[in-house]
Amino acid sequence: MRIFAAALLLLMAGLFFTARWLELREQGWGFLRAFAEAAMVGGLADWFAVTALFRRPLGLPIPHTAIIPENKDRIADSMAGFLRANFLTPPVVARRLRGLNAANAAGQYLANPRPGESRLGAGAASLLADVLGSLDQEKLGGMAKAALRSRIERLALAPLLGNLLAAMIAEGRHMPLIEGLIRRSAEALEANEDLVRGMIHDKANTLLRWTGLDERLANSILDGLYKLLAETVVIEDHPLRRKIEESLAALADALVSDPAMHARVEAMKRDVLANPAFAAWLDGLWERGRAQLLQAVRSSGRANGIGGDGSDRIGASLAELGRALQHDTRLQVLVNRFARRTLVGVVTRYGDEIVRLVSETVRRWDARTVTDRIEGAVGRDLQFIRINGTLVGGLVGVAIHAIDVAL
Repeated sequence: MRIFAAALLLLMAGLFFTARWLELREQGWGFLRAFAEAAMVGGLADWFAVTALFRRPLGLPIPHTAIIPENKDRIADSMAGFLRANFLTPPVVARRLRGLNAANAAGQYLANPRPGESRLGAGAASLLADVLGSLDQEKLGGMAKAALRSRIERLALAPLLGNLLAAMIAEGRHMPLIEGLIRRSAEALEANEDLVRGMIHDKANTLLRWTGLDERLANSILDGLYKLLAETVVIEDHPLRRKIEESLAALADALVSDPAMHARVEAMKRDVLANPAFAAWLDGLWERGRAQLLQAVRSSGRANGIGGDGSDRIGASLAELGRALQHDTRLQVLVNRFARRTLVGVVTRYGDEIVRLVSETVRRWDARTVTDRIEGAVGRDLQFIRINGTLVGGLVGVAIHAIDVAL
């Protein structure tokens, strides 16, 4: 474009000298001369203006030229300030992200990976496996177990259990639990029937044992218990079942709102955390989790990331997660809200650092680099200014010449 604009300017110069020579012989060539003369003025003026943005025209120290190189640092600060004011502010980020369904986009990516992504995933899995294998396992395990224990210690367990139990009762999911408890009680009674008979026999007096009434009493008690348990399972509105439901509802309410119950649950939680068996359970949990994770990421990288049970399991799990992100509206709301809050938090905490990074990066560029990059981005359009200036100048010259002839 620069060559084209310069060639057009040279063409106007050629037309000017040609028209000037022809005008000496015939007066009608004055319009062509006026067009070419004004076009040269317009083209030269716009060449000077465009060139002055990036360098000094003809190398001359003319004031207010080489504007971009001379003002590189101010341009860097202005760019950084514009970025901070118009992009990296929490309201702007939140507004831009409000209409973005990041969960659905992530779901599409996970559910429908493009060709070649499996190899990339295999490389990432191999790198993750190497990192996990190279870390100090005692320190890493200690950190993981300490973090888990700390989370459990800070967890308000009683309200959580109370809300879960209340939700189960509200949705009717406690009934299988009650029925299972009753059936277990019946099985325990049947398994210990001889023990019950022996207890009744021992408690009976001599007369009852001599007459054999103790055996009949034991049979009656056992039959009554079996009948009670069977009726409780079969009859939905049985008084015993209602009593159990009332007790569960009272327990859920106490877990949520009773400070004394909170204290008892916290005491039980502390006892469990202090028990050596819990520490052994944590050790086993960490070792199994680490071994399974290493096995999964290593197997996912076999066969160049294609095939293998681990790769299939990870791929299937990611695809299932992607489908859930695409179709589960509640999950989308949670993920999108988390993404918005996370990005807004990043902007709030690190926006100034990001802006400073932009400013310092541009400041470190030498003037020639800044000039070349900006000119490479917008230089083509700037050359159109030279072309337009040449043509518009020529038309203005024709108009002026016509007015001069008319007067």
